[in-house]
Amino acid sequence: MTQKDKNEKSIQDKLTTIKYNCDSNSHLSVDLKKCAKCKDKICTKICPAKVYEYDENLKEIIVQYENCLECGACRIACPKDAIKWEYPSSGCGVIFKNN
Repeated sequence: MTQKDKNEKSIQDKLTTIKYNCDSNSHLSVDLKKCAKCKDKICTKICPAKVYEYDENLKEIIVQYENCLECGACRIACPKDAIKWEYPSSGCGVIFKNN
């Protein structure tokens, strides 16, 4: 595969080159009271790994922390400052490999 081919990969193709060592505890927490006041739910749109999903039935954000790429986009974009992000426990989290 040439460098040009690598650069032209879709985000889904690139995400398949990432490995995770999942922690049993989430490194992400969401203040559901603040989220309830948010109209746009930008976290569900900005996250490249689709960590956040709005559940219409429960009327709350579901966090799938196991998918997190640790980019921090969610906490930067959240207009309500409702997302608390910490590094995963030592040895856990995302492992990037150059492929």
